[in-house]
Amino acid sequence: MNWEVLAFVVYFVLVIGIGVYFFVKSKTGGEKDYFLGGRSMSGPVAALSAGASDMSAWVLMGLPGAIYASGLSKSWISIGLLIGTVLAWVFVAPRLRTFSIAAKDSITIPQYLNNRFLSKNVALQVVCAFVFIIVYCIYSASSISACGDLFQTVFKLDDGGRTTAMAAAAIIIVAYTFLGGFNAVCWTDFFQGLLMLAALMIAPIAAVAVMKGADFVAPATNLGEYHYNLLSSGKLDAAAIVTILSGLGWGLGYFGMPHILVRYMSVKSEKEMKRSQKIGILWTFLILATATVVGIVARQYLGDELVISGKTSTVFIHVVRSVFPVVIAGVLLSAILAASMSTADSQLLASSSAFSSDIYKPARKNASDREVMWAGRIVVAVICVVAFFIAWLGNKSIMDLVENAWGAFGAAFGPVILLSLYWKRLNYAGAISGIIAGFVTDIAYVIARGNMILTKEDAIITGNLGELYEIIPGFLVGLIVCVIVTKLTKAPEKEVEEVFDQGVELLSKED
Repeated sequence: MNWEVLAFVVYFVLVIGIGVYFFVKSKTGGEKDYFLGGRSMSGPVAALSAGASDMSAWVLMGLPGAIYASGLSKSWISIGLLIGTVLAWVFVAPRLRTFSIAAKDSITIPQYLNNRFLSKNVALQVVCAFVFIIVYCIYSASSISACGDLFQTVFKLDDGGRTTAMAAAAIIIVAYTFLGGFNAVCWTDFFQGLLMLAALMIAPIAAVAVMKGADFVAPATNLGEYHYNLLSSGKLDAAAIVTILSGLGWGLGYFGMPHILVRYMSVKSEKEMKRSQKIGILWTFLILATATVVGIVARQYLGDELVISGKTSTVFIHVVRSVFPVVIAGVLLSAILAASMSTADSQLLASSSAFSSDIYKPARKNASDREVMWAGRIVVAVICVVAFFIAWLGNKSIMDLVENAWGAFGAAFGPVILLSLYWKRLNYAGAISGIIAGFVTDIAYVIARGNMILTKEDAIITGNLGELYEIIPGFLVGLIVCVIVTKLTKAPEKEVEEVFDQGVELLSKED
């Protein structure tokens, strides 16, 4: 245990050190450096930062645990995420980068949308910032909760100890985000992405090696008939269709996830963008594939132990601690911290930039860059405090928190981001209406499902409407409202259309 503590301490010192380094370096920079790294990110750093900020502790705890317990039918989310990653890197990333430059060199997603329509009305930015702050409080809570689960499992803490561990993790996350801004977040994400991938690749290989040993005694394993089938019932019935659609629906989230989209905007050149695309897609494929393998191998290695105890989300922790020497186990378990923190820091910075650049700065037009940065830093601390209390007092699982936040962002921003990049006719009214409609629909669906308004009697093709992931109706409503409102209102001015044309022109020059 002492060696595991040492590994965690070394990890914390590393990420804080990165934050301090960029804090000293950023004293000569400004708002653009703090919130977007001066658009100077290399391909590998941007790619792994986007991936690490995307794949939270869910990929080390939730996904392996679900596959360990229920089999391959739980991998549809992974398939949806992989498809969404590929589509986002190919069709959104390069276009968003050039369009954000054309739109007055925008450094945040709300700022990009407002500048895309050359609007002096800050209503859209305020709506966006409002959504950001609410959803990121929930999203960050999942990462803080994961840190608490890790320390509670490893060190056998009581509930009070778990709370202390969550508070410590929150302080560390705030510290290096507060100090170094976007550069610190991206570089810590880069190393954390490598650590996550290494841990997921090494763990199942080592477990298989142990199982092949002469001393290994296979534990009792009671697998379902279709444990290794992508269809839980072995047939494509109505329930399977809803499960498949919901899993694939996760891919829609990539088109509207602000902390991922801003990584695309930060890449310094088209050449680096092409490197980012290849590395980002490959990393996501490997991380999802290896997480799935961990779940499959763990069932053979651990048997039914964690299914019986109801602690399936700790499967990766148990495999690592039983297979590796304690020093190596401590390093590999730091990957869970990496997954949690790499997502939380990105979310805090995105919500901070939304408040400071899109609400505070317009309200205080004479504010200096340093004042804006400090406003953002204060918001980082406030949001992290709120997220801590949600994680501490709430009763939702890590997966539930991630699912709700992912769905809200995808439904609110996904349709508008896509249309802003590919539809010249899109106007300001359509954009703000689409964001509100998608967000409200997603939240209403979650509330309805939670209140049991959607029951098994509310059937679609004899399937349960309540089982359908909320991002799907939210995304569709947001898209439809965006198009209808745009068609029913005045076409954008010539100057607005020129911003679109300039983005297309910049893209063609770089190609």
